[in-house]
Amino acid sequence: MAGGWAKDGAVQDQIDASVGDAIKRARDQMPSGNSLNHCEECEQPIPEARQQAVPGVRLCVPCQREIDEQSKRHAGYNRRGSKDSQLR
Repeated sequence: MAGGWAKDGAVQDQIDASVGDAIKRARDQMPSGNSLNHCEECEQPIPEARQQAVPGVRLCVPCQREIDEQSKRHAGYNRRGSKDSQLR
């Protein structure tokens, strides 16, 4: 139920857009192509099992973990139209 000037279903449209953006971002970050034999960050060998499990892998597990942690710190943006989010 939308109120004021918002059309019916506006909240669901925002939710759908947020989910769609998150899916696109995740797909864009997925590796593709041939896997590397050595990590492009630290030059350590990438285990064969990882190369087969993640086609197109370019990083070893420790380097990938570090990048994942960094991306968590830069989480998405707030699409809510609440007054609190507008004041920040």
